[in-house]
Amino acid sequence: MTEILSAPYKLKYTYTRSTGRVIGRFLDSLRDRVLEGIRAVDGRVLFPPTEYDEQGRETTDEFVTLRPTGEVVSYTWIAEPRKGHPFSHPFAFALIKLDGADTSILHVVDAKKERVMKVGMRVRVRWAPEPTGSILDIACFDPISPVIRTPVDLDFQVRPGARNSDYLRALQEGRFIGGRCTATGRVYVPPRAATPESGVPTAEVVDLPDRGVLTSFTIVRIPFEGQKLEPPYVFGAIVLDGADMPIYHLVSGVPYEEIRMGMRVKAKWKPREEWTTSLENIEYFEPTGEPDAEFDSYKMHL
Repeated sequence: MTEILSAPYKLKYTYTRSTGRVIGRFLDSLRDRVLEGIRAVDGRVLFPPTEYDEQGRETTDEFVTLRPTGEVVSYTWIAEPRKGHPFSHPFAFALIKLDGADTSILHVVDAKKERVMKVGMRVRVRWAPEPTGSILDIACFDPISPVIRTPVDLDFQVRPGARNSDYLRALQEGRFIGGRCTATGRVYVPPRAATPESGVPTAEVVDLPDRGVLTSFTIVRIPFEGQKLEPPYVFGAIVLDGADMPIYHLVSGVPYEEIRMGMRVKAKWKPREEWTTSLENIEYFEPTGEPDAEFDSYKMHL
């Protein structure tokens, strides 16, 4: 049988191209270790920057500086690197969307181990030691170490002062008190040793009802550690009748979708045997059923 001949063959193209205005600026910025995207006509930030978007529309002249951090959109793990690959050890090719960008760049992540890689992981640019104005100025991306929990536990002995002590003792009796500023006439809850407007104490004690107007509120929808209630729930600013400053408390008694600014509310107290020197004597504020307050009557408290 005749032996079939074989010989090595190398195919190589030596291209020279002009980078143009956009890519040229992008590469010059890499030399300075600056990452720049470009804004498209629809407002998106394209990175790497291009002269046209994917629909063929010319991009704007607005370059946008980006942070050297981002997240992995997708990836493939290279367990056995080949000749020409950036690393001789295993690594990942990944699509990475930098913070502030709306498109992704294809680059490498030096993750060392495959189990480290995952979609959504945070990464940071590792710059080449000697930048030359090429895409290789980004040597690779490194995984950002996950957040380390470092809880702080501090014990304090709090001395609320004379006027706050009077306020807390009144709560223990199921009452609200405020303090009137002798200079401005405004009623503060709790009373203060010095008001921010005049600097004088709220010397006159004012008895206040446990009802008022909900001037503003927020709906808490996201759970967090140490949370006492299951979201969603409402936390609001309540100006008691006769007061000029709000207190802040839970608002409930109706579905959270029905809670609104200007709603008249009253305190729902816990059983008397549970009362202490604390605002937690009130379980929450609930609607009174009265007509809502006119906006002009509480707009100065927003």
